[in-house]
Amino acid sequence: MKRLISIILSAVLVAGTFAGCTSPASTSSKGTASGNASSQTAAASGEHVNLKLFTGKIETIDLMNEIINDFNSSQSRITVEQEYQKDASNIIKIKFASGQVPDIMTTYEQGFADQGKYLDLSDQSQWWDRLMPSMKVNCTDVKSGKQYRVCTNMTMAGFFYNKEIFNELGLKPATTWDDFARNLQIIKEKKSGVTPWFIFGKEAWHLGHLIEFIPHGYIKQQLGSIEAKKAMLANDKAKLNFGASDGSMAVFAKNLVELKNKGLINSDVLTATSDNCVQEFANGKAAMLSNGMWVLSSLLEANPTMADKIGFAPYPSYMPNSKPVVLSAEDSGYSISATTQHKAEAIEFLNYLFKAENQKKYSEASKAPSAFKDVQANWAPANVVTEVNNALNSAVNIGFTNEKPAGFSGDDAGRMVQDLLSGKYTPETFAKAYEKAWDDGMK
Repeated sequence: MKRLISIILSAVLVAGTFAGCTSPASTSSKGTASGNASSQTAAASGEHVNLKLFTGKIETIDLMNEIINDFNSSQSRITVEQEYQKDASNIIKIKFASGQVPDIMTTYEQGFADQGKYLDLSDQSQWWDRLMPSMKVNCTDVKSGKQYRVCTNMTMAGFFYNKEIFNELGLKPATTWDDFARNLQIIKEKKSGVTPWFIFGKEAWHLGHLIEFIPHGYIKQQLGSIEAKKAMLANDKAKLNFGASDGSMAVFAKNLVELKNKGLINSDVLTATSDNCVQEFANGKAAMLSNGMWVLSSLLEANPTMADKIGFAPYPSYMPNSKPVVLSAEDSGYSISATTQHKAEAIEFLNYLFKAENQKKYSEASKAPSAFKDVQANWAPANVVTEVNNALNSAVNIGFTNEKPAGFSGDDAGRMVQDLLSGKYTPETFAKAYEKAWDDGMK
């Protein structure tokens, strides 16, 4: 995969070189979002501006298109176009390298912040004055103290579980990994045709999230949020301990392989998609799944009667002297390219997107509480809100791993988990390979 990406990147760079030799007439009006001096002059003279918004967030594509269309219709100077890419965290690397940089993006990596690829948004007080203080902290770069993105929502991630199945079998959400595996075994034995834990492993980002929330979650709770960020940024091997045979990465890999070998996760884990997972859970054929609040709208759309059956629990502790963890973090972050020639227009669109009425719709559609203090939204059924609050109060709250190396994305990590589940690695060699990939990504 890395070799394929390198080949694609080289091809794009070559194409970009020749593209620079073509006449302006041969370039599409929806081509390079970064623009050039002539496009800046055009914008200043009141001519039309095309903005590209790049996202990997599939759950809100339709709503974002609705808001974009409303914005485009509200004025005649700016046209915004949304581009979705399933493998967004890797595609953005190619776009940065080739100069085909979107004006606005929802992808964010610490390495790109370090390289100055995002516009400093610290002076946009019209956003920060409305944002919850804790969310502004989450959007603040640890190294520079500046804000290069603004989030619109908060999100939580953990285990969704079928309360009806758990109640029938007399089970409670586990706080330790041994009890977690025991619950899965009981479900397998007593609920024929029900997958204890459904993992949609065809989608690399999902497996990358398992690493963020479980082994990275252990590191975050042990070191604390800020110290964990610093350790990752500095690649402090003594604190991260990624490659150790008894470290959090190897133990995570060992536990996952054991569940697979015992038939406690779905046998089609490497080909299963998010849609497969949603349908299985909504139909009562999967007892548990790992995901964030963004999946809630899909679950309720697939089966509106499930609202009272959906439970939510933290990830159980699995290392010595550790506690359960639950993601409580910023969501739906927006950054502007540092090289865009249309800063004013990008900010104008985000001002429109961030209007309270639009964010109310966004919050309710994405099933995630708003990060804006002036937005009141019914983002989830009362039962789910109670479940989420209970989880947040009973576990260590952790954030996303935004400090990943620019050369080693969450999707890259997920593909390594795919290889682990296919038998390419033992838990010990997986941990060593992960450490090497992290180190190489730092370069």
